[in-house]
Amino acid sequence: MRVGGPADALVFPGSLEELSRVFKILQYFQTPFVPIGNGTNLIVKDGGYRGAVISLKDIKNISLMERDAEQAAIYADAGIALSEIVLLAAEKSLTGMEFCAGIPGSIGGAVKMNAGAYGTEIKDTIEAVALMNGSGEIRECKRDILKFSYRNLHLPESAIITGASFLLNRGIKKQIQARITEIIGMRKTKHPLEYYNAGSIFKNPVGGISAGQIVDELGLKGTQIGGAKISEKHGNFILNVSNAKASDIIALIDMVKKIVREDRGIDLETEVKIIGEDR
Repeated sequence: MRVGGPADALVFPGSLEELSRVFKILQYFQTPFVPIGNGTNLIVKDGGYRGAVISLKDIKNISLMERDAEQAAIYADAGIALSEIVLLAAEKSLTGMEFCAGIPGSIGGAVKMNAGAYGTEIKDTIEAVALMNGSGEIRECKRDILKFSYRNLHLPESAIITGASFLLNRGIKKQIQARITEIIGMRKTKHPLEYYNAGSIFKNPVGGISAGQIVDELGLKGTQIGGAKISEKHGNFILNVSNAKASDIIALIDMVKKIVREDRGIDLETEVKIIGEDR
């Protein structure tokens, strides 16, 4: 979103060993921290973040693991971009990750948010997730013990996702590539990619109607506060159109929540993560 104030510290561990040391130090000094990938689903308030931001973007190993005649798995560290795993899967004729095409996030953020699109979610392809605990140790958690819900993976407070493996089916390369091209084309058509944004702002409520459709029906598209504006192209996108402040974006979020609650009796929840403090 290109908004928000500074963090007290910004750390770029270059390996899992460095991440473990950083984690232990922060725990020892009881310093608040937040791990991030590409920060694509994040809004930082104008006062910044009191604590350490740990960027995992430099932790990025990726590997292919054969399973059987029908399946293979791809392991990716938290800092790997979703686009990389989508491309590798297509190159190896593996199907299952096409829905992630065009999503700008990284593996860690996508797993934590249980990212989804076009009827598929990350949880549908996960084989296991690697988690670092408060002692800086990593353990692998199989899919059957992980607690996924809509746009969230429930984790212990002190845990950091360090990577994940995705179990994919063997498919036909041309069909996989065609689906990726189709999805990217749909995103370009439906989404306002010409402005800074954090993707969908609100989770879709239970009941079948999308948050974007509700915003559209209530005539809120195009509403602007400061430099932030609800997209006229897609009602669930808030755009930074003119040097917006975080407070502009949050004011729009609060306004939409209030109007939707009063008109529809629905309490919209944000999909984006908001951290930090006001000035």
